[in-house]
Amino acid sequence: LNAAPGRAPRQRVRFLPAPAPGGGGAVELVAARVPVLADHPLVRGPRFRKLKIGAGHRLDVKASGVFVLGIGRGNKLLTDLYNCHLAKVYTVGGLFGKATDDFSDTGNLVEKTTFDHITREKLERILAVIQGTNQKALLMYSNIDMKTQEAYELAVKGLIRPMGKSPPIITAVRCLQFALPEFQLEIHCLNETQQYLRKMVHEIGLELKSSAVCTQVRRIRDGVFTVDDALPRTQWNLQSIREAIQNCQLRVETELEKTLG
Repeated sequence: LNAAPGRAPRQRVRFLPAPAPGGGGAVELVAARVPVLADHPLVRGPRFRKLKIGAGHRLDVKASGVFVLGIGRGNKLLTDLYNCHLAKVYTVGGLFGKATDDFSDTGNLVEKTTFDHITREKLERILAVIQGTNQKALLMYSNIDMKTQEAYELAVKGLIRPMGKSPPIITAVRCLQFALPEFQLEIHCLNETQQYLRKMVHEIGLELKSSAVCTQVRRIRDGVFTVDDALPRTQWNLQSIREAIQNCQLRVETELEKTLG
């Protein structure tokens, strides 16, 4: 920020001596505009000495994907977005046939199991049960009477969500890829942790009378932000960050107005 071009220094009017038109060594005072020396970089020093940066929903060391940061005034917006309780979306990879102590494929091996009996149809039946159970939890923690007009309007707008503390809730889950022993899920969720999603893969393996470990957890959406909005490490520079803020500004304002009014 300090290396970026700064605004021009302020100008002030001063009366400076200048030779008079008649000559003869006479001088007169002439109004002139000169820069304010207090605005000179050597006088004022760096414009920015500190910058407040806040972290949104965190990712653990084994996860990847969208990680939202707030800069300056954006820290207040981060808090407002958190209060909107927007869903996050992950792609989660799994591998049937083994179990580990931390539910990931890099953990210590606990057991190996067979998996030839698993089909995509069986997996999708388990996913449907998980989604149905979590839908009941979503309605319970949303504190909304489902027989009211308000509930109908919120459902149409997709705004039924727990507006207070709640356990992790899976709002939607589907199978993206299935090629034994590997599979990939897309999971929409609230109040989750990445470790919770790994444990979910483990439990899916148990429900299918086998075992499974998680091979990947990647967040592809965090509220209004998607992977397309994210900046890879090669674009961590002032210009790219400014453009990213400008591109997301309208979406953030629209979501806050829709949810928080």
